[in-house]
Amino acid sequence: MKLSNKYLIIVLGPTAVGKTDLSLKIAQAFHTEIISSDSRQFYRETQIGTAKPDEEELKLVPHHLIGNKSIQDFYDVKDFEKDALEVLNVIFKSNDVAIMTGGSGLYVDIVCEGLDEIPEIDQKIRENIILEYEERGISFLQEELEKLDPDFYRKVDLNNPQRLMRAIEVCRGTGLPFSSFRVKKKVQRPFKIIKVGLERDREELYARINQRMDMMIERGLFGEAEALFPFRHLNALQTVGYTEIFGFMEGKYDREEAIRLLKRNSRRYAKRQLTWFRRDLDIRWFHPEKEKEIIQYIRNEINKSEGV
Repeated sequence: MKLSNKYLIIVLGPTAVGKTDLSLKIAQAFHTEIISSDSRQFYRETQIGTAKPDEEELKLVPHHLIGNKSIQDFYDVKDFEKDALEVLNVIFKSNDVAIMTGGSGLYVDIVCEGLDEIPEIDQKIRENIILEYEERGISFLQEELEKLDPDFYRKVDLNNPQRLMRAIEVCRGTGLPFSSFRVKKKVQRPFKIIKVGLERDREELYARINQRMDMMIERGLFGEAEALFPFRHLNALQTVGYTEIFGFMEGKYDREEAIRLLKRNSRRYAKRQLTWFRRDLDIRWFHPEKEKEIIQYIRNEINKSEGV
């Protein structure tokens, strides 16, 4: 299929900034479909804590790669690349434009430019790291990664032990920083990519994050986490929104402290997301309420590309 006149519009930004609402409006303006690049929304068992689009939103516009996996499935960024490209090929059969949205920078990057090939690592290294994690906790992983690869440490989600362990095993297995494997020439995709970043003033964003967390709690976040508690060791649940409640359920602190940690860690997560995205000079930044301006920008970029 010829894809030279096809366009992937990527709507990205930190948690709670307003990506879902704006993506729906853009998708409706271009009569197309949405692919999720949010690594927390792939799993069907995690509904409230991952802020998935609700049933009404899913009915407005077809969505892909939301709730398509179980928390017990192994699903990594390379699997996502394959699935996302397959979905894009289907959408592009009937539409010149597709939308992708999410706050997981690594998953956005792999669709845009691929990932470097990393050498096979001795399985024993991985097993030793897992044992160290189980004995010493996530703070050990954070400290170890900061020592081995300070560059990647500044970019990675520090509350995701799976990504921390992966980076550490590559560092130990190759003797090189994990970040050194992420510098190769970008893959040239057959479609064109337009990136729209959403931003708000810090006080405004943090207020929205706190409000969203209050709404999640009201909708039953603690109950959802309680149902998932027996599976808390799974990688899919090592994320903000669940680990804080698991700590409360394990008796480490009270409910009030769990709520404080939920809000604080969500704000920190947003800050790390922005740090990741800010390095990408291809992103054009807007306030989420500039809907007409954003849609016009996309149309202008498409017209410019086609010489109109």
